[in-house]
Amino acid sequence: MADLRRLSALCGEVAVVGVGETDYGTDYVRTRRGEKPYDSYGYAALALNRALADAGLTKDDLDGLIVGGPIAYERMAEIAGIEPGWSGSGDAPTSVTQAVMAITAGFAETVAIVYGNDQRTAGTAYGGPQAMGGEAILSYVYFAPWGMTSQGALYAMMTRRYMEVHGLEPHELGQVAVAQRAFAALNPNAVMRSPIDIDDYLGARYIAEPLRLYDYCLINDGGVAMILTTRDRARRGPNPLVTVAGLGRADENIGATTLRPRLVTFYHEGHAKVREQVYGTAGIGPGEVDVLGVYDSFSCHVPYALEGMGFCEIGDAGKFLVEKGVGPGGAIPTNTSGGHLSESYMQGWNHQPELVRQARGTAGERQVPDVRHTQFVSDVAGNVISVVYRSER
Repeated sequence: MADLRRLSALCGEVAVVGVGETDYGTDYVRTRRGEKPYDSYGYAALALNRALADAGLTKDDLDGLIVGGPIAYERMAEIAGIEPGWSGSGDAPTSVTQAVMAITAGFAETVAIVYGNDQRTAGTAYGGPQAMGGEAILSYVYFAPWGMTSQGALYAMMTRRYMEVHGLEPHELGQVAVAQRAFAALNPNAVMRSPIDIDDYLGARYIAEPLRLYDYCLINDGGVAMILTTRDRARRGPNPLVTVAGLGRADENIGATTLRPRLVTFYHEGHAKVREQVYGTAGIGPGEVDVLGVYDSFSCHVPYALEGMGFCEIGDAGKFLVEKGVGPGGAIPTNTSGGHLSESYMQGWNHQPELVRQARGTAGERQVPDVRHTQFVSDVAGNVISVVYRSER
């Protein structure tokens, strides 16, 4: 069980001092023409250089490196030309958590977390007989004899079950895709910027019923990087101070092979534990979150997170999406860059710079007014994890 007293001691002491991303929209057009601007390491290196420039630092200021995606730590450090005293790997929120722990424990002062992925041009298979991931991804192996290797099919089953239990209607779920496309239309770096309405959503073809085309994430190439350092050092940097104010993690593994966490609880048991941790360490509740980021490989993640984090009651997500909204001007603006559905599929990494920019007040046309707290939530395969960022302006 998490010790909130000790966990709270980590929070507020580490700041995000630099963020960097690659040119998602431009590179998507180039890859569709058959070009390959970079491999995974090239995208990661470009993002890292941009994050360092944003922070007003150089590679010589780094003494920690954490990597995500298909890139390897040793090779990334070699390419970047650094000899870190601390290293690690993980998904986006895990990498943020590792960086916070390394810095507060004294292993490093300034840590880069870096992701790169050339998944589109590399032809990465996220389902089917050649699905990549092996035994690290349960469905690719366990359900293969029945052909159930597609993540989309698994989330379609989960969504259908949720619809039967809680009465979610297609036009309610569609609000997620419409809202995120509205934000992407305001984001010059997004891949998909043409607005859609609910009729466009409902008129789109099914991929795995009840999930339609606009419920699915993009597949594109790109890279993301962030620089984290001590609160004191960040104060001397060029950007408004944004700290890591809250952290939480809980996994649902028991019954995973029978899909119990997906089909019975919709990961809400994990959400409840994480909600206590992340809000307890940040000293806030969901009502004080100004911008929400949700890992959205499929649109259905958003209603699960809204309920699980307490933005609405269990079973009320559909009503919340229609009546209160998650788009521009909505009750809880969500995935304000366009998220995975419309901006870029960077496996949760592109959400982090967006949440930092919103906290800084530098998100341009899509900036939400008066942002103090932003939150990221991921519940992929029952691994529920959350980060709260706080503006110290």
